[in-house]
Order: sequence, then structure tokens, then C-alpha cells
Amino acid sequence: MLVIVGVAVTILSVLGGYIGNGGEIGVLIQPFEWLIILGAAIGGFIIGNPKEVVFGFGKAMGTMVKGSRHNKASYLETLSVLYALFKLAKTKGDLALESHVEKPDDSSLFQKFPKFSSDHHTMEFLCDYLRLLTLGTNNAHEVESIIDAEIESHHHEISTIANAINTMADAMPALGIVAAVLGVIHTMGSITEPPEVLGHLIGAALCGTFMGVLLSYGLFAPFARILDIIYKTESDYLNCIKNCLLAHMMGYAPQVSIEFGRKTLPPHMRPSFMEVEETVTNLPPD
Repeated sequence: MLVIVGVAVTILSVLGGYIGNGGEIGVLIQPFEWLIILGAAIGGFIIGNPKEVVFGFGKAMGTMVKGSRHNKASYLETLSVLYALFKLAKTKGDLALESHVEKPDDSSLFQKFPKFSSDHHTMEFLCDYLRLLTLGTNNAHEVESIIDAEIESHHHEISTIANAINTMADAMPALGIVAAVLGVIHTMGSITEPPEVLGHLIGAALCGTFMGVLLSYGLFAPFARILDIIYKTESDYLNCIKNCLLAHMMGYAPQVSIEFGRKTLPPHMRPSFMEVEETVTNLPPD
């Protein structure tokens, strides 16, 4: 929602300042200039990126508008899931996790946490490492290196889209110059026209530079920035799970294990110790 507000503020501020200074809005309506700039930018985007990034662009725009899917409530639920799993493992041994890990969709434990269970990527991430516990893995340092590599790979994959949009933003001022130069070429072909006609043509040509700069620094560069921030929250979320898992592997009690994860959360999303304590205390019985 804030993205939409930001776009509106940017456009209204630019147009409001232009109109307030006596400018005519009709001069800025140059569809062929927009076609040159946006068409060339999209074409370059398609040429310079694999199909996964190209087809992921639309989904990324939806992610940007909706914002991060993680907040204090989702972290509370995640910490509660981990607490329940660790408590079961401490009580009955890591092998007690096997039935939940192998068939998470049928797990009575996971069914108590519907929002977490609906996140298939996180479920797969967690179950893969819980499966290692059931197979007898007990070296936390070795597991940590594997988890770090997976999180880094995941972040690189999703951040590729943000980097591609940022590259497109960097190109737009130059593409605006291309549109302006083409406008000047068109104007030179009408050099014998009266001054009022030439003035209109020159103004239309200069709109290309204006549009390229505005699209770059006013819209697409901020789009890339907010996407990069949102994607980082995904890594923060997986790191929280990682720290809880490693603490459990080192033998800490369930409450202590989830505290390891809670303390690594961003301050504005981190639930307090008492909030976590109250939530896990009130979990439904097994």
C-alpha cells in the first residue's frame, strides 16, 4: 500500500509543480516517446535476463505492492511451531519427528498452525533439516554451513529480479536521450515550419529526457530498492529458523532454542520475550 502512495506522491508532485509553474499538461502527453523508452527498456530486460526472471517480473510487482509477508504475528506462529517440535523431540526423541517430517500435510502438529503450513517453501526448508535430525545428524557446525549455503542461494535467486529492475532503471535516462534525439531528428525534418510548430516539436523531443529520468529515479529504482528490502526479510525469516534449529541441536531446552531465533529478528518485527512465553504456554495440548 505504501508503494502506491509513494507512486502517487511522486507523480502528483512532479505534475503539480509543472502545472503550478504555468506548464501545459498536454505537452507531456507523448505516447510515442513512452513507447520508445518503455519498449526499449522492456526489450533490454528480456534480452538480458533468463526466462525465470522475465516471467517472475509480474509476481515481483505483486510482492512489491503487498509488501513483506512476515510480521510479528507470523514470527510468533513460527516460533510456536518450532517450540512444539523441539518439545516433542526433547520428550520422545528426535525420531518422534519422523512422521511429521515425512508427511507434513497429514501432521496433526503442523495442522495446528495453518498459516505456517500453507507456506510450502518454508515447510520444505524446515522438514529437510528436521529429517537430518531423525537420521542421526548431530554436528551443529556442519549443518550450519549447509543452511547458510542454501539461504544464500535462495536469496541470490530471488534478488536477481530486483537487480534486473535496477539495471533497467539505470538504462532509462539513456533511453530517454535516445527518444529525445529521435525527436530532434524529426524536428530537423520540419525546420521550415513556423516557430510555434517547431516549439511544439522541440518540447515533445525534450519530453523523452524528462520521462527517462523520471521513470528511472522516481519509479523503477525505488521499485528495485523496496523489492530488495522485502527479499531480505525472507532471508531474515529463514535465519531465524536456522538459529533455533542449531540451538536445539546443541542441546538447549525448547524455550531457550526459540529464544536464540527471536533475538536475531529485526527489532520492529521481534515479539517480546513475554509475548513468546505467553503464546507457547497457551498452545493446544498434543
